[in-house]
Amino acid sequence: MNAEGDGSREAAPEPGPRRRVRHAVPDVAARDFETLQIRRVAGSASVMNSVATEAMPAAGESSDGKQSPGLMKSSALMAAGTLVSRLTGFLRTLVMGAALGVGTLNDTYQVANTLPTMIYVLVGGGALNAVFIPQLVRSMKEDSDGGAAYANRLITLVITFLGSTTLICVIAAPEFIRVMSPSMATHPDQLRVAVAFARYCLPTMFFMGIHVVMGQILNARGRFGAMMWTPVLNNILIIVAFGSFVWVFGTAAHSGMSASTITPQGVRLLGVGTLLGLAVQALAMVPYLRDSGFRIRLRFDWRGHGLGKALGLAKWTFLFVLVNQAGMVVVTRLATAAGATAEKAGHPGTGITAYNYALLLWQMPQAIITVSVMTAILPRIARAAADGDHDAVRDDISQGLRTSAVAIVPCAFAFLALGVPLIQLLYAGAGEEGARNIGFVLMAFALGLIPYSVQYVVLRGFYAYEDTRTPFFNTLIVALVNAGGSFAAYLLLPARWAVTGMACTYGLAYVIGVGVAWKRLRSRLGGDLDGRQVIRTYARLIGASLPASLAAGSVAAWLMTVIHTPAVAALTALAAGATVMIALFIPLARLMRINEVNAMVNMVRARLGR
Repeated sequence: MNAEGDGSREAAPEPGPRRRVRHAVPDVAARDFETLQIRRVAGSASVMNSVATEAMPAAGESSDGKQSPGLMKSSALMAAGTLVSRLTGFLRTLVMGAALGVGTLNDTYQVANTLPTMIYVLVGGGALNAVFIPQLVRSMKEDSDGGAAYANRLITLVITFLGSTTLICVIAAPEFIRVMSPSMATHPDQLRVAVAFARYCLPTMFFMGIHVVMGQILNARGRFGAMMWTPVLNNILIIVAFGSFVWVFGTAAHSGMSASTITPQGVRLLGVGTLLGLAVQALAMVPYLRDSGFRIRLRFDWRGHGLGKALGLAKWTFLFVLVNQAGMVVVTRLATAAGATAEKAGHPGTGITAYNYALLLWQMPQAIITVSVMTAILPRIARAAADGDHDAVRDDISQGLRTSAVAIVPCAFAFLALGVPLIQLLYAGAGEEGARNIGFVLMAFALGLIPYSVQYVVLRGFYAYEDTRTPFFNTLIVALVNAGGSFAAYLLLPARWAVTGMACTYGLAYVIGVGVAWKRLRSRLGGDLDGRQVIRTYARLIGASLPASLAAGSVAAWLMTVIHTPAVAALTALAAGATVMIALFIPLARLMRINEVNAMVNMVRARLGR
């Protein structure tokens, strides 16, 4: 699919001079914050990839709205890099689980590894991506020096500000850990290890900023590949670090290592590996910059060049970040406390690590499918919004919702039916009990994937109209519901099931958020959002997915009970369950005449020559 989608609707002819469409500005901010939680597990590579993809200027689009061959080639390169980055990022979580298990020891690393991105996005990352990057692109197009001076001022500002901020945060690491997890602060061993990890992880925020600035300079110069592929280096180095830890100390299942028994050398190995990964990721950009003809020169003449004005534009972005970060802190504090209590009772894999690992896997269909669909449709939505063509915006939002639903709805039900064997197969090295508990968390997340994906698509409508205020208030509602639901789960459920309850409320928060966003966008578009056709498509997909998932889950559960070797049972149950679900879903979907599924099946058959 190119920028014009399936060609069913041609771009509206331009009646005259067009105003500049700046939809990428708020969209960058939103994608950064929506994918921030992935960073808690998979590292900054995921966030930086997502930010880079959304921040891409649409300069390669021709005047008639069609993508040039050069842009399509760049898009293919970026897509390949993003896919490899996500796969290696997921692989590194498997190695992490094998090295540290899924209990309180891994929780200490997760809390420490969460801090740098939270602080980075709060103190500067949001403004950098949402405000300064578009200014950078504009200066490279309009300034006589090709924007070199502005770019060097921005690099100098990032180095100075993030460098000093990092130093302060490293010194204050114990206080940050106490804020993030008071329960860890009451256990001297956990606090000591968490602070040690934090002092290695916190400097990564400096390299995050450097990587983003250098990557966007390259993007503005038409060099897109580096920002997509360098995060793979980060993942590989961290995989090597945690793999070395396993080589030296053994897997968590065999070593039984905890916060009280892990050695300073072990902490140093993992901490240095984490820091080195981000440093290499950022510094690997320098040769690409030099090859593009750009030379880094520190410039401190910041006054009078638009940097101060740009900061003033970031108000809603900052508030957006603040709300998200506050919600993350609430969940982290409650999940670490519940996990510590549950582990004492013999239930590992029930803390923040379980929440993060399940969240990472749960978000992958959204990141791969919905984002890809909307990346193709978004330029068309922006042009229609700029022309005041509300009907065209409505049609494209409807198309994005229905097209992504073909994969998102079955994936949500597949997580519900097969979550336990899937996690037990992937995280077998973390122990059978811990992996099973993560599987329960994934099942609790499962159906929330549907409203989560819907909200992502609906919010693109506001961004097309350059409205960042409405998404902020929508995010505030989601964060408040999620925080309130998490508190209720923590207080009302046994510690073993508290995080599972938090995962369930995460999806519930997006159900409410979608309701509010849908109503506001429908009003914005004149009272019509093609709701009847969208609801019919989702209802039919759910109707086909529900019986298929029930049958798949029943088969998988039976196989898990009759096969007594955990790894073999998980693999057999997953394979058999997936086969049953696909075998039932496709004919049911075709029987219900879900056009989008029929189109997908016909396309696959055509590719196979059948």
